[in-house]
Amino acid sequence: MSVLRQFDLHQLAKNERLIGVDEAGRGCLAGPVVAGAVCLNNDFFQSSWCKLRAAEVDDSKKLDVNKREEIYAEIHTLKHSGHLHAETGFATVDEINIHNILGATRLAMRRALEAVEKVAENLKLPAPENGSSLFEQQKSAEETGNSSTTTAILIDGRPLNPFPYTHTAIVKGDGKSLAIALASILAKVTRDEMMLELDRRHPGYGFAQNKGYGTERHRVAILQVGPTEEHRPLFLRKLFGTFPNGVQFTLPLAQVKMG
Repeated sequence: MSVLRQFDLHQLAKNERLIGVDEAGRGCLAGPVVAGAVCLNNDFFQSSWCKLRAAEVDDSKKLDVNKREEIYAEIHTLKHSGHLHAETGFATVDEINIHNILGATRLAMRRALEAVEKVAENLKLPAPENGSSLFEQQKSAEETGNSSTTTAILIDGRPLNPFPYTHTAIVKGDGKSLAIALASILAKVTRDEMMLELDRRHPGYGFAQNKGYGTERHRVAILQVGPTEEHRPLFLRKLFGTFPNGVQFTLPLAQVKMG
């Protein structure tokens, strides 16, 4: 049995459904941050697809582009056949500038979760009860004879605070949980497609290749041409105090819209 599948089955022992959440693009110089949310139940984990293909699923960063896109297409096939629910949410460059990247990531994840809630039948996202943790809520349910909470949310990384929904944060969760790994693939490929569109609109920065990350070619293009409206002002300000080989970042920085 896939280690990731086994991990999630253990989580489902006390929950009817499991939602994995992950983001893509948090460390980029340009473009939105995108979150994916994938909702699974026990029927999915017992399905032939899961038994046959779960072992091929991993953290999106560990998969080559062909395997990522193959699994991404299968996520949508499974979604349309009703075997799972999968939705995305994103936060724009302006929202990153307003809320900083942590706040924007929370916003994108919240939007992805609420998009799942809208399409999944009888799903209500778990909200904290008087500030109690998921563990405390599950313990209370056991003591009252209700052994199953409706939904557990697993998020890659560290706990989100503040956040309106009770969740369990798992460091490097995209390599431990099948639900989170699927969410990571959904977020990554969705964002890559958005960056391909930005590459068509803003040629010369290499967005199709670097997906907005700060490669040398990307940084040189910013220095030579200046940033676009899709570049993140806060990230550029931190990055270009100095540049490789001692080149100072001065004139292009003045072109960045800081409002």
